[in-house]
Amino acid sequence: MMADTDGSVKISPVRWVAEQARLYEESGGTRGTDMRGSPCLLLDYVGRRSGDWHRTVLIYGHDGDDYLIVASNGGATDHPLWYKNLLEHPRVRLRVGTRRFEAEAETLSPEEKRRVWPHLLEIYPPYQDYQDRTDRDIPVVRLRPLT
Repeated sequence: MMADTDGSVKISPVRWVAEQARLYEESGGTRGTDMRGSPCLLLDYVGRRSGDWHRTVLIYGHDGDDYLIVASNGGATDHPLWYKNLLEHPRVRLRVGTRRFEAEAETLSPEEKRRVWPHLLEIYPPYQDYQDRTDRDIPVVRLRPLT
């Protein structure tokens, strides 16, 4: 992991994610805000083992004033690390465009997921391919702003 410019956040070791996260943050949320036309946010979360802050870039949707993210991990058999960390430390920091704020993360129930899934597929259709290629039920997470 690489430290953010202020040294307080470790950025994803995945090169393209790190580059996009830096561009997004360094521009104050005016650049790097989408992935192939799908809107992206920066998610800062606490590592369950290290206690350090980490940052990744994720596509998001909306449900009212809340943000929705998908723990797809590209359809892999295991949940992404950021999701495992949210289960233990649900308080997160977000950058959505030029706005920075804290939020509380909560995994949606199966009923809630069914309701919002069509909206998420409109934003990023490959999510359905990811779900089809894994036996794992891909979680959808609600990020409820605290400020």
